[in-house]
Amino acid sequence: MSDDDYIYDEASGEWRPASELAAEKAKAASAYDASGNLLADGDSVVLVKDLKVKGAGQTLKQGTVIRSIRLTDNPEEIDCRHDTIKGLVLRTEFVRKR
Repeated sequence: MSDDDYIYDEASGEWRPASELAAEKAKAASAYDASGNLLADGDSVVLVKDLKVKGAGQTLKQGTVIRSIRLTDNPEEIDCRHDTIKGLVLRTEFVRKR
């Protein structure tokens, strides 16, 4: 093996395989719902609690289905639309994959 195959991990203080570190980074960048299911673009999700929407003056009730989500650069947020609210951004901790 060459020296390029291992990368020094400052968190653990060890030399670790590059493929192992790349897999951990990919997992950390992925978006997961409140139940731990992996989310993808186009998925439908259900709200797990009532949410007051800032700026819209209304509350989205628990069990509301949100269709066609889009992932953002932040793995803790998803971009979506509701019938009455355009440009809605929800935290992944408040949704469950349908």
